[in-house]
Order: sequence, then C-alpha cells, then structure tokens
Amino acid sequence: MWEQVQETVSFIKAATGFTPEYGVILGSGLGGFTSDMEIEYTLPYEEIPNFPVSTVEGHKGALVFGTIEGKKVVAMQGRFHFYEGYDMKQVTFPVRVMKFLGIEKLIVSNASGGVNPNYKVGSIVVIKDHVNMMPEHPLRGKNDERFGPRFVNMSEPYSRRMIVKAKEIAQSLNIVLQEGVYLGLQGPTFETLAEYRMVKALGCDCVGMSTVPEVIVARHMELETFGVSVITDMGDEESIGTITHTEVLEAAKEAEPKVRTLIKNLIIQY
Repeated sequence: MWEQVQETVSFIKAATGFTPEYGVILGSGLGGFTSDMEIEYTLPYEEIPNFPVSTVEGHKGALVFGTIEGKKVVAMQGRFHFYEGYDMKQVTFPVRVMKFLGIEKLIVSNASGGVNPNYKVGSIVVIKDHVNMMPEHPLRGKNDERFGPRFVNMSEPYSRRMIVKAKEIAQSLNIVLQEGVYLGLQGPTFETLAEYRMVKALGCDCVGMSTVPEVIVARHMELETFGVSVITDMGDEESIGTITHTEVLEAAKEAEPKVRTLIKNLIIQY
C-alpha cells in the first residue's frame, strides 16, 4: 500500500502543487461545505490513480482543494464505505493520501441515527468517542511502520482540544451542540429496533456506517481528529418505521448550514 499511496500523492501534487493543512471528509448531505472554500482545484475520484469511486447518492465524488481565510484545506466530497464492497484499506486509503499531502488535522462528518433521548432529528453531535463494531479492522494485516505503530493508543481518538474549541465557537454563534459516543456498524441496512436498543445498552448515543475506520487510520498516523454527526433519524418505535435514505439526506441538508459554519470557524480559529 505504501507504493500506491506515494503514487497517488505524487499525482495529486503534480496536478495541484497544493499542500493542505486540514483534511475534511464530508458525509451524507454535507457536500455543500465546499461553497465556503475559495476553490483552487477539483479532482474527480475517477481521475485519481488508486482511488475508489463513491457509489452512494449524496456523495459527489471529488477531492476539492482550496482555502478558508488563508487556511489550506482538502475536502472529500463523498467518502467510501465498507458496505459498498470495498475493503477497509480502500475505505481509509484517502486518509493516508491526505496525510502525505501534508494535512495535520482531520475533520470528519456523518449522518447517524440517534438513541439518546436528548437528541432529535437535526441535532448536531460532537463525537467524543466511538465503539467499533465493524466486521473488519483497517489495521488488520502486516503493519507498515512508515505509516504508524503496530498497536495504536486510542485513548483520545477525537481531539479534546478541538472539542473544547468547537464548543466555544458554537456558543458564540448560538449553535446548539450535543456531545456523544458514536457506534460504527457495517450497514447498509438501517438498524432494527432491537439493534437500536443494543446501541443504547452499550452506552452509545448514536449509530452509523462510517467514520470509525477513518478515525482509526488517522490516529495510526497521529493526525489530530475532530468528528461531528447530524442526527437524521431517531431509533425509537415512533419513527423507525418511516426512515429512508431520502429522509436522511433531507435532515442532513437542513442541518448543513450550522455544521458548515461550525467546521469553517473551527478551521479558521484552531
């Protein structure tokens, strides 16, 4: 994989000459964040060597390079999921590429189902920790020390300093932020009511089908990481029967302006 990562990095550097400080992974319905960037280059995934191609509605499929008030950013419009048929090394490949392009900080966003009764559809949740219940681990197999150590300390998967700063920003902008633990499952089915109860019983607040592998790989390479989730459905008897992917995208789109504002200001101020 080392050779593939370096080949991809060399291609992107030759095409853009761009060295980003921040990487941003935009989840379902949050692709509009790039409107806040002064865009310099856009590379569709299909043009990038070794890159997978996103197959999910709401994920556009491009690397976007630009600045936000002078901060250099590379944003992924669309991520890759294990349920699409990719293995975990493919799912997390872009995170490794962004690291070797120069990023020092990674921001990940997603849509998730909520089980915390304090949440509602549209709630914005800062992820403080996660539980990994994916069926494959992105670091399984022989470790390449050039990426990071064999055994990764996961005591702080999400940067406490970035969380504190995000809370300060949210308070100053009157954005209501929740905080919670995210549980990662394979998907692509939405959870059953029994599974939602399991998520709650395990001490988690929300559940989704992404993010966890990306964060593990980010920490493998010592990237400071921040995660935010939009609650797009509630895992209770009242709402579970009606949830569809269209509704998820609509709920994410409604919350998108606040999430965009939060991420933009975090990049500017942190």
